[in-house]
Amino acid sequence: MASLTRSPTARRHRTSPGNYEDATHDFADIIELDGAPSLANSANGSLTTRPTRSGRRARAEREPPTPSTGFIASKGARRAGILTDDRGQDPRAVASNSPYRLASSYGPPRSPGPAAASRPPLARACGTGRVARRRNRHLTPSITTSVADSVRSVVAELRAAVSDRWIDGPATVLAAVGLGWALSIGVRFVYPALVPFLRAEFDFGLSAAGLLLSLLWGAYAAGHVPGGVLGDRVGEGNVLVISAVVSTAAMAAVAAATGLAVLFAATIAFGLATALYGPTRFTVLTDLFPDDSGSAVGLTMAAGNVGNAALPVAATAAAGALTWRVGFGAFVPCFAVAAVGLRAAVPSRTSETDATVGDGSVRATLGRLRAGISGGAIPTIVAVQVSLSFLIQGFASFYPVYLTEAKGLSPATAATLFGAFFALGAIVQPTAGAFMDRIGLRRTLLGCFAACLAALWGLPFVDGLVPIAALTALFAAWNGTIVVTQTYVADTLPTEMQGTGFGLLKAGWMLLGATSPLVVGVMADTGLFDEAFLLLGAVGSVGLTIAVLKL
Repeated sequence: MASLTRSPTARRHRTSPGNYEDATHDFADIIELDGAPSLANSANGSLTTRPTRSGRRARAEREPPTPSTGFIASKGARRAGILTDDRGQDPRAVASNSPYRLASSYGPPRSPGPAAASRPPLARACGTGRVARRRNRHLTPSITTSVADSVRSVVAELRAAVSDRWIDGPATVLAAVGLGWALSIGVRFVYPALVPFLRAEFDFGLSAAGLLLSLLWGAYAAGHVPGGVLGDRVGEGNVLVISAVVSTAAMAAVAAATGLAVLFAATIAFGLATALYGPTRFTVLTDLFPDDSGSAVGLTMAAGNVGNAALPVAATAAAGALTWRVGFGAFVPCFAVAAVGLRAAVPSRTSETDATVGDGSVRATLGRLRAGISGGAIPTIVAVQVSLSFLIQGFASFYPVYLTEAKGLSPATAATLFGAFFALGAIVQPTAGAFMDRIGLRRTLLGCFAACLAALWGLPFVDGLVPIAALTALFAAWNGTIVVTQTYVADTLPTEMQGTGFGLLKAGWMLLGATSPLVVGVMADTGLFDEAFLLLGAVGSVGLTIAVLKL
């Protein structure tokens, strides 16, 4: 019994009762040979045969993209455990040049002797010329059989490609992590879109709205510390699942809030729940994609921007047609689905060893963190990230309201521009990640940062839909800055405290940034909306100056 095996990855195919042999599983064809199936590698001529019942189909595994050449055999050839291709070539003649190894349950293949060498190739393959001549009528497949084989081959290749590249491949991890992140961050940006509905329901002003959003972002920042510690101690994949499960319950509580105190408390709970996702997703991606961490992070952050662009619009439509409670409550089952997907796709632990932080004390943790960030560009990157965090939290929390109250645009137009900012971010972020992998951190960061600041400084001085839309598109370059800064920090911290260290750092810069919505809200209530956005530009300019001088 001859069989094809290929290390390193293989599936098991049954060749006889109680006997299994490995076969490669990159792609699969279905080939009918004289009413009985055989396994064959059509890319290089090496193959596998197995005794089965007549009329059944078997897989033929091969490497893409070489098209199938088709293998033929008589019953005598199948009994001998040998096939030939349609040119009459002995596949054993090319097996030595194949990446696969030819094995036989009847022993190693034998070289043809001097007498056999004088026979035609097909006769040698079948064992005798008599058998080959007797079975010659089976060697030419009909056109119908060839077409059927081709159709089955295409279907099998598509099925194998889907399995290998999407179900079993890294794309599954990226999709699961991206979905969880799209919900975690996208629902946070649902809050600014639903602020008018919340103000009407609970009767509060822009200052209170700023406080609500500051508490949301502050809770999200504070939750990064336990999120990072849990990632190191119980496994990164487990933390992502916990985050999705707790977010499900918290979002249900937000949708059911009946008073202002309940709304604020449930919002804080949701911020803490989604915070578990924040630092852990970076460590998962940098662990699983060490050579392309920038691209992997950029792709998942782009998924987050898709959520940012789509979820506020969907929630606003639901709130307008029904009630704001539906706008929040619709995400409860979405988080539940994300939890199931993360459990199925992401390993429980992605780091090589159980990462800990020594004796677990705060002093020991801070000491190790201080040692981890003392060298390289991490201090500079953290300082830059503080300014970026302050800038975006103030901008995103009030941009739709700013466009309606300071620029005179309709709420629908303001919501469209707000969504466009995030939609463009879905393009900018993977692009920035790719540029970071190719041209380096400094040039990518400075280019994105300068572009978004130019837009922010110009925004208070323009009016009209076209100029505002152009500046909104330019400001979308901000989305590329965080790909660079956060990927660098997550990838540079010591492995033994990567989750904890990144969680502490991110909690610090986000807590500082969480003050921004409150500041902007108070200034807006006093008629200083333009000045509030200029303040955001000034803080961002400090960060850009640090990057230019220190990186």
